[in-house]
Amino acid sequence: MKEYELSILFHPDLEMNLDPVINKVKKLIEDNGGKITKEENDGKKRLAYSISGQDFAVYYFIDVELPAEAPAKLSSVLNITDEVLRYLLVRVDERKAKYASRRKQKEEDTEEVESNEKQGE
Repeated sequence: MKEYELSILFHPDLEMNLDPVINKVKKLIEDNGGKITKEENDGKKRLAYSISGQDFAVYYFIDVELPAEAPAKLSSVLNITDEVLRYLLVRVDERKAKYASRRKQKEEDTEEVESNEKQGE
């Protein structure tokens, strides 16, 4: 299974009632053998240009692990879903992800050392 990032722009009218649509996408991912590792709702934002006559969209990001055949199936369903204005499914570069996690760990270690030094003073 490979890691992917799924970014979805939902119709702005769904902002208050997003749960049924999100559950539909989650079910689609799980039915295709995927596993959701992280979700983030970024809320309603203005678009750089109009999409289907809409100037705003609800941004939703999902990190998933999918088997090899699942991205094609997921894309075909998201293309015909009325609630989705746009989506982007990209594979996560494993080297960059490992580098980012090591860098984050280093920063946390540095902060911990600095806080211990301040307490010692």
